[in-house]
Amino acid sequence: MLVELDSLDQRLIAELSRNARVPLSELAARLGVARATVRNRMDRLVESGEIAGFTILTRADVMPAPVRALMMIRIEGRGSARIVARLAGLPQVTEVHSTNGRWDLIVAMSTETLTALDKVIHQIRDLEGITASETNLLLATRGAGKT
Repeated sequence: MLVELDSLDQRLIAELSRNARVPLSELAARLGVARATVRNRMDRLVESGEIAGFTILTRADVMPAPVRALMMIRIEGRGSARIVARLAGLPQVTEVHSTNGRWDLIVAMSTETLTALDKVIHQIRDLEGITASETNLLLATRGAGKT
């Protein structure tokens, strides 16, 4: 069902985009309409599919180091504890996960620039015992279970 958006709908969507948890009474005050009007508009926009869902922003979404990547690492031999400790000591590394399958570790990294990311990737690849790696930039993050 296609809904024609008027200026109130557009302003409501803009307010919800800034903070989807704002109370209805506050939305009504900001928009200069009754609380029931806000509720009815939201229900209509959700029912029509114009609003597909509500989400949150995590610390990672607004952190000062916006370039984020996942690096998959293969380790030679039994040096994983030493390598994990070295990785955890790098300020650009936000998470270190052990895993199964082709890769031994998955490392989440965050830097301010692509140049800084490139530098830390090379620093990690130079660690003794790392035999292979693959790095992927995180372009967008969506909520779990949402399409």
